[in-house]
Amino acid sequence: MTEKAERCPWAETDPYSLAYHDERWCVPVHEDQELFAMLILEGLQAGLSWQLILKREEGIRSLTDNLNPETIARYTQEDEERLCKDPRMIRSKAKIHAMVTNAIAFLCVQKEWGSFDAYIWHFTDGNVIDHRLVHPQDMPAKDALSESVSTDLKRRGFRFTGPVITYSYLQAIGVINDHLITCPFHDHPLK
Repeated sequence: MTEKAERCPWAETDPYSLAYHDERWCVPVHEDQELFAMLILEGLQAGLSWQLILKREEGIRSLTDNLNPETIARYTQEDEERLCKDPRMIRSKAKIHAMVTNAIAFLCVQKEWGSFDAYIWHFTDGNVIDHRLVHPQDMPAKDALSESVSTDLKRRGFRFTGPVITYSYLQAIGVINDHLITCPFHDHPLK
């Protein structure tokens, strides 16, 4: 008897989560601009709900040249203060400053590795890690991979990249596939 295919339960909470789950979550990303954007969005989420980030994503992207690392790396203190006052942004001085710090670190990684894509995917030799989860409670908050990546990101000057945020980031960019095996998006057609 075959189990009925059901989406991962968290996706059913609101339209933003549903669209994110169905179209982007755990789909491998190899474009540096989007790898940076997701790193920043995951950092902005720290201590907040992912739904809030998804609701504000369009505004955040419009305020930051689509989360362009070259643009953000040149932000001044005045730019940071302007962003901190805009209701479309997550108005945390520490997170906005980390966005600038991370843009600078991101550009350094690109220079060293040729692309951020080459850097981030080298941790798994370019392979997607599929945990083949059966139950939602089987999903860890972090693992050995996210701890290793987090340690290296921090060493390179990145902020808001602890192992839990890094685990979520690795899911967001498809390095980790944590769709439940019963989810119709487990074997996503965009992979």
